[in-house]
Amino acid sequence: MEFGRLITAMVTPFDADGQIDWQTTEKLIHYLIDEQQSDSLIVSGTTGESPTLSEEEKLKLFRFVVKHAAGRCKVIAGTGSNNTAHSIHLTKEAELCGVDGVLLVAPYYNKPSQEGLFQHFKAIAESTKLPVILYNVEGRTGINISVQTTLRLAELDNVVATKDCASLEQLTQIISGAPEGFLVYSGDDSAALPAMSVGAYGIISVASHIVGTKMREMIEAYVSGNVKEAARLNGELFPVFKGLFYCPHPVPNPVAVKFALGLKGMPVGGVRLPLVSANESEADYLRKLLS
Repeated sequence: MEFGRLITAMVTPFDADGQIDWQTTEKLIHYLIDEQQSDSLIVSGTTGESPTLSEEEKLKLFRFVVKHAAGRCKVIAGTGSNNTAHSIHLTKEAELCGVDGVLLVAPYYNKPSQEGLFQHFKAIAESTKLPVILYNVEGRTGINISVQTTLRLAELDNVVATKDCASLEQLTQIISGAPEGFLVYSGDDSAALPAMSVGAYGIISVASHIVGTKMREMIEAYVSGNVKEAARLNGELFPVFKGLFYCPHPVPNPVAVKFALGLKGMPVGGVRLPLVSANESEADYLRKLLS
């Protein structure tokens, strides 16, 4: 399965009552594919506020995005959790919804051992025919999928990639030790180009909601060998990459990107508690950044 180099972890639009806004979701799908040039969309990932989506909402989102993407890009369902049995159930249901792959985040809060991590992902992967992308983000989960565990999982037939937010050192070790065809995606926009320089394939992005076309230019410049132009574009984009997470102090994703989409003429509503929308100082910072 080819998921492309620029994958957007899609926000979930909400209406004024905090319910999914389906009309805006359809508009967002077209916007991300046609205007921001996303190769694939991740639905119900962290950026999609998966912790506060019900299972019913997730499945409806999977079906809805598959329908409206209409084959123009791949659709990847976020079905990972810290409950192996439930992740297996949700993955099977997602497969029935017609998605092209699943993203499995490392189990959070219960902090399993590396063997526990391996058995967790192995059990989910073996329950489906879909391609599996691992998701390693220690800052959110409290656990790091080690190089050795990632490489063990990469030997499984349908574990095809990892979205990894670890250091360049860890990414380098995974890339150098992985079997042919196993892809590494940076999970950090600001690290996308450095990660590609050590062999990463692409980026699973938040900023591509706002600057996707420029990010594609950067990626294509690098892949074509024009490293100087790629570096120039990275420097131009870097304030946006950082500003969507630090505006000017740390804010939880997707607070900033949802506000920024409104500034771009694509209002997607607020966030669900326990997240809160951007305050006035954060909003002023984002207006200045994107002006």
